[in-house]
Amino acid sequence: MQAGDHAAFEREAFDKDKGFVYANSQIVKGLQNRRQKELELFKQQQATDYEFSVSKSSGVSTSVRLSEVETLKYHLDASFDVSVYIGKNKGQATSVDLSKKSLKNAIESACLIAKYTQEDPFNGLAPSDRMAWQVPDLELYHPWNLDPKKSIDIAMECEQIALEQPEINNSDGAELSSFEGESIYANSNGLIAKLKNTKHTLFCSLIAKRNDEMQTAYEYGIALDANNLTSATQVGLGAAKLAQEKLGSRHLNPQKCPIIFTPRQSSGLFSQLLGALSGSRQYKKTSFLLDSLGKEVLPKTVSVYEDPLQVKTLGARAFDQDGVLKKKQFFIENGRVSSYIMGQYSANQLGLESTANAGGVSNCCIDANFDGGLAELTKGMGRGLIVTDLMGHGINITTGNYSRGASGFWVENGEIQYPVSGITIAGNLKSMMRNIISVGSDVDNRSNLKVGSTLISEMTISGEG
Repeated sequence: MQAGDHAAFEREAFDKDKGFVYANSQIVKGLQNRRQKELELFKQQQATDYEFSVSKSSGVSTSVRLSEVETLKYHLDASFDVSVYIGKNKGQATSVDLSKKSLKNAIESACLIAKYTQEDPFNGLAPSDRMAWQVPDLELYHPWNLDPKKSIDIAMECEQIALEQPEINNSDGAELSSFEGESIYANSNGLIAKLKNTKHTLFCSLIAKRNDEMQTAYEYGIALDANNLTSATQVGLGAAKLAQEKLGSRHLNPQKCPIIFTPRQSSGLFSQLLGALSGSRQYKKTSFLLDSLGKEVLPKTVSVYEDPLQVKTLGARAFDQDGVLKKKQFFIENGRVSSYIMGQYSANQLGLESTANAGGVSNCCIDANFDGGLAELTKGMGRGLIVTDLMGHGINITTGNYSRGASGFWVENGEIQYPVSGITIAGNLKSMMRNIISVGSDVDNRSNLKVGSTLISEMTISGEG
């Protein structure tokens, strides 16, 4: 595939009986003349079902630091994946080479693996009636004709305005990127499903200094449509403000107290909950929420649901990696687990129906139970800790044990007193989730997991004192 080929996938054709998809014009051109030979290969190997996906992404990224261009890159990636089923035996092959030879080798390899691999009774395609036969247009594709000079200018502007702010004396750089992608999924049920999307981001990381103390912070913007991307000025000033606010940080004495996770950190917190509800962790029995269907794991005022078909929304997606059409659905409703999060394989393992989550959740939302954001939650908390940054990976998803380095702000009488750093917060995810008091309405829409600030009644803090 040539760097100048930015056209959409021009053609796709799937032979239901023979099981092959021609997923874009370049592949079609290379394979049409060899069609019969390649299709006969499937027949010879007695393949019963097939899956095939082709994807392409392209984009440009520019990074600057201290008013110098560090990188200016053009990205072009392509890949394909073929899965072959011989009964309940599965063979899979992938490649980033879309040439005729590579395609042929992949098919041969997948067939060979399927022939000799161990039978797995849970293998197989999703039911035909669950497939995305009609794919709605979610308006996810908004290409940006971003030339190198413009990309450099925007990144430079973002960093420069940040460096002009008091106590900002250094930078880790600013980066602007713009990507667009196309993909096609097809299988032996006769399905052909297409997806096109874009993503544009602007990022800035800074260092603030006061005497001998230095603090780092970052801010970013992300959008499907460049017209909705946070401006260079807003990102730069936002990063500077966050870095400035950290200066003068103190340690805390060991104690137990309420904790507020900002929206940025709340997203990571709830992602652990979703991970524990994944079908794979359920059938492998490696979840702190094992066998939790129907059980209360959150306060009754909190629900968690997926709303994947929202138009022009980050994280939206019409179908999953199994080709199953997605829909709005609850995973936790009024505090109780209503569904695990499953692709077809996990669903087969558990004897349940796929929730169209092969590849993860799409535009997952946590309902607010509090009309207000961080400021209002802080006033209501009275005394405690606001967590703005987390470090380390001290999370055991099997036991729920949670321990991470943190920084943020100490609160007394409902008001921020001073920044804190060099501390560790600890608890158990199961009890942390049950001890949620409030989820704010200050949702961070830049994430696939949309949630506001989260107040937990009590966690353990350890530090240097």
